[in-house]
Amino acid sequence: MKELFKKFYTNLFLENRLFIALGLCSALFLFAFFLPVLGDLPYLLFFALLLLVIIDIYLLFSSRKGVFLRRDVPERLSNGDDNELKIYLENFYPFQVSVGIIDEIPFQFQKRDLWFKAHLKVREQKVISYLLRPTKRGAYEFGLIRLFVSSPLGLVSRRFNVAGENTVPVYPSFLKLRQYELMAISNRLMDVGIKKIRRVGHSMEFDQVKNYVAGDDIRTINWKATARRNDLMVNSYTEEKSQHIYCVIDKSRAMKMPFDGLSLLDYAINASLILSSVALVKQDKAGLITVAEKTKKIVPADRKSTQLQKIMEVLYNEKTRYLETDMEALYVSIRSALKQRSLVVFFTNFESMSALERQLPYLKRIAKFHLLLVVFFENTTLRTLSEEGAKDVEGIYIKTIAEKFAYEKRLIVKELTRHGILSLLTAPQNLTVNVVNSYLAIKAKQQL
Repeated sequence: MKELFKKFYTNLFLENRLFIALGLCSALFLFAFFLPVLGDLPYLLFFALLLLVIIDIYLLFSSRKGVFLRRDVPERLSNGDDNELKIYLENFYPFQVSVGIIDEIPFQFQKRDLWFKAHLKVREQKVISYLLRPTKRGAYEFGLIRLFVSSPLGLVSRRFNVAGENTVPVYPSFLKLRQYELMAISNRLMDVGIKKIRRVGHSMEFDQVKNYVAGDDIRTINWKATARRNDLMVNSYTEEKSQHIYCVIDKSRAMKMPFDGLSLLDYAINASLILSSVALVKQDKAGLITVAEKTKKIVPADRKSTQLQKIMEVLYNEKTRYLETDMEALYVSIRSALKQRSLVVFFTNFESMSALERQLPYLKRIAKFHLLLVVFFENTTLRTLSEEGAKDVEGIYIKTIAEKFAYEKRLIVKELTRHGILSLLTAPQNLTVNVVNSYLAIKAKQQL
């Protein structure tokens, strides 16, 4: 009996409408003290209110089923993307109810005001959808769902604590991965900003002899087949396949810098996953290397059906290290692990020429044996400061320093180009599009 009362007491909440009614009753008692003509009216109203409260409590607690509620969470969340979650509701009360919902989402989102309201008629079903955008990989723990139900009287509400505890992993951006996969399959990658690349000549991989159609390169006309068929025939070629594409991710402290909630490391991880996916769709072999104070993980290049999942699992567990990158260890690992010429896309960050000069000797050695593309990040905050007009002496100093750093970034690009190393300076939000674009340009120009 004691447990039953405790459960009843802890799940009963008073609504604002009850406090307003009690305030009016108190005012009537006060006026009745000065106006005897009111007589027993305040007592009648108070007892009527008390009766309504008892009826309201009975209506809410007499039903066993009440309101059905379920949270629908994906098996995993996509880092840096808007993930849709749903709450399903169904009213089993024999009357219309108003509900309020508090969803105990993981603490990583830092949201304390997630409150939903809805009105449900008898046997009515509703779905409440909302979006969550995680900015860190790892395990996210969801808690209970607190459901507050009130009847049409609206004087009190009953709380239901719905079990919804579960742990959901947050993986690298697989939602955008699907988008890029579909575009790569349908050759619509330019729809997301990837430019068309003029092909220089054609690959030497012969595909078939086919009928000439408008737009085919007349240099590929097969005159012998044309003479035999008495119709224009051309040789069809395909892009070279089975080339090795390696994403090398720097996990040192240089990649800890945040941008729009995500670290540079997370941007690099998301871009690496999508680039690997596009490479696999293009029939190339994708691999992965992560490095910090030593080489951490190496996933040999392959194009098996399980390769992308293997890369995703490795990327899921990667974290920023707070030490300098050991470029010598990276060079040794690349020389021992990469047995044929490959495209090596190195995601790192340089803030100054001195930072590049420390790593340049090893980058030059890697570029001797492989096609090296160094990807580093533009500081968009400094770019904004350099473009703003200076209004005082302090503003002039800030603008000058910002322009100096931006100029150094451009110098880094020129220095890499001077040594025959491909480079890509990009804003973090444009990283994925620019990296995939660079890969397609390299394929089209047959640089690998």
